[in-house]
Amino acid sequence: MFLNLKNLPLVENRQGLTFLPSGKLLINTINAHSYNTAQQDSLFAEALRQGDVLIPDGASIVKACRWLNAKSKPKERIAGWDLFMFEMEKLNHSGGKCFFMGSSEKVLSMIKQRSKGDFPNIEVETYSPPYKSEFNEEENNAIITAINEANPDLLWIGMTAPKQEKWIYTHWNELQIHCHCGTIGAVFDFYAGTVKRAPMWWQRNSLEWCYRLLKEPRRMWKRYIIGNLLFMWNMCKECKHSL
Repeated sequence: MFLNLKNLPLVENRQGLTFLPSGKLLINTINAHSYNTAQQDSLFAEALRQGDVLIPDGASIVKACRWLNAKSKPKERIAGWDLFMFEMEKLNHSGGKCFFMGSSEKVLSMIKQRSKGDFPNIEVETYSPPYKSEFNEEENNAIITAINEANPDLLWIGMTAPKQEKWIYTHWNELQIHCHCGTIGAVFDFYAGTVKRAPMWWQRNSLEWCYRLLKEPRRMWKRYIIGNLLFMWNMCKECKHSL
């Protein structure tokens, strides 16, 4: 197995976000889908293991850690949205610059417009990369240059997993930044309003995945129906290997 949940260090509750050190810090999230994907993708698994901070963005991860008697025993799910709001509110309090890299120009424009009202003390800069599975050297250099020249106080990467995690991990040492960086995928669309997040009742009852499945069955059925069964199978294998 490329990734072993039992030994992964995870942030255990939302309060833990307040203790993250300042400076250059790579923050990733993990859920059942990304765990499954990492079992087939060694670079993705390495990116999750080697990042500075890993957040349990899924009730299934929280429950599996308890079942496995894992090194970390998170007490609650910490969604990418929770990380996003925590970091944005913190930066808004002090004032500074935030850089969004990923998604389309339309989504980024909506993010920029909304943030003016929500976070008036944050200057927002954006970069929309080409829509393709892999960037060439020129495209990678252009992204890196844009981020470095902006010199942000907070950096968000939103290109869906595992692309975003692998990209930032591969180019981490080329980024001359001094700030927290989070890979938050769908949060770009949630915040822009192009994709509706599940109502609070669904979130509180660990059913946000079900809401997304009902909203987009054709796109999400494999991820949540097949994926959830695969996750349980992978947990059984990990438990067997750890005996």
